[in-house]
Amino acid sequence: MSERQSLTLSFLKPVLELEERINSLSQMSNCKPIYLVEELEVLKDRLKHIKQDIFSALTPMQRLNLVRQADRPTTLDYVQYLFDDWVELHGDRGGTDDTALVGGIGKFNNQTVVFIGHQRGKDTKDNVLRNFGMPSPGGYRKALRLMSHANRFNFPILTFIDTPGAWAGIEAEKLGQGEAIAVNLREMFSFNVPIICTVIGEGGSGGALGIGVGDSVLMLEHAVYTVATPEACAAILWKDSKLSKEAAEALKITALDLKILDIIDQIVPEPVGGAQFNPVQSSFNLKEILKTELSRLLVLTSKDLKDLRYKKFRSIGSFYE
Repeated sequence: MSERQSLTLSFLKPVLELEERINSLSQMSNCKPIYLVEELEVLKDRLKHIKQDIFSALTPMQRLNLVRQADRPTTLDYVQYLFDDWVELHGDRGGTDDTALVGGIGKFNNQTVVFIGHQRGKDTKDNVLRNFGMPSPGGYRKALRLMSHANRFNFPILTFIDTPGAWAGIEAEKLGQGEAIAVNLREMFSFNVPIICTVIGEGGSGGALGIGVGDSVLMLEHAVYTVATPEACAAILWKDSKLSKEAAEALKITALDLKILDIIDQIVPEPVGGAQFNPVQSSFNLKEILKTELSRLLVLTSKDLKDLRYKKFRSIGSFYE
C-alpha cells in the first residue's frame, strides 16, 4: 500500500466491502450455480447504486481526500490517452530538470501542441523523486521555456494542474520561487496562442497558478482548486488544523462552487467512483471537451485571445451588492 493511499477513506468502506464480496464470489469455479450468478448480478447492481449515492454527495473535504489517493491518474497518465504521439522535453536551460513538473510536445487531434503538468508520485520512492508534485523554481522556468517555444512556433498550450502547492523549502526561496511563478503569470498573459488549463486533481495555491493562466480553465468533477489547503487555512485562521473540514466548506474548493463563481469555465464529468476507477473513460471525457475548446479558440486572433484572457481574469472576484 502506497503512502498516498495508506488510509482507507471512511466514506469508501461500503464500496470496498461490497467489491471484496463480489470478487470472492467471482473467483469461485467457472461452473457457478444459478443462484450464485443471480446473487452476483444483484450485488453489482447494488454496488452501482451505492457508488452513485456516495459520489453525488461528497463533501469538499472528502473530494480533497479522494484526489490525494495514489491511484488517481496523473499528468503522464492522461498524456498517454490524450495524445496520438508525444515526447517529453527536459530541463530549464539553467542547470536543473525538475521532475515534479513535466512537459513536452504532442499530437492532439492532428494538432501539434505543447503540454505541461504537475507530476505526483505513485509510491514513496516515486513521490520522493517527484517531490510530491511540488515544483521548484526550476520547474516553473522549465514550463516557461516550453511555453515560450510554443508561442514562437504557434503551438497551442495544454496545462494539467495537480499539486498541493509549490515547494516551500528555504532552498526554493533562495532560488527565487516567488519570482519564477510571477514571471510565468506575466508571460502567460502575453502569449499569442490558445492556452487551456485543466485541474485534474489538487490545485493548490501559487503552485497551481504558475501554469494556470488560460483562455479556458477546465476542472475534473471531483478535483479541487484552492488558495491554500484546508489544513493550512484552518491553522492560519483558527490556530487549529483540526478545523480543516469547516475551512474546506468556507473556501469553496469544489468544481461546482468554482463554476458558479466563474473561476472555471467547464466541469469535466468523471466516471462513477472517480477518475481512478476508470482512467480511460475519464481521459475520453476530457479529450472530447479539449477538442471542442481548442477548436473554438483556434479561430480567434492573437489580439482577441489576449483581450479575452485579460478580461476573464480581471473579472474574477467581482460582485454586485
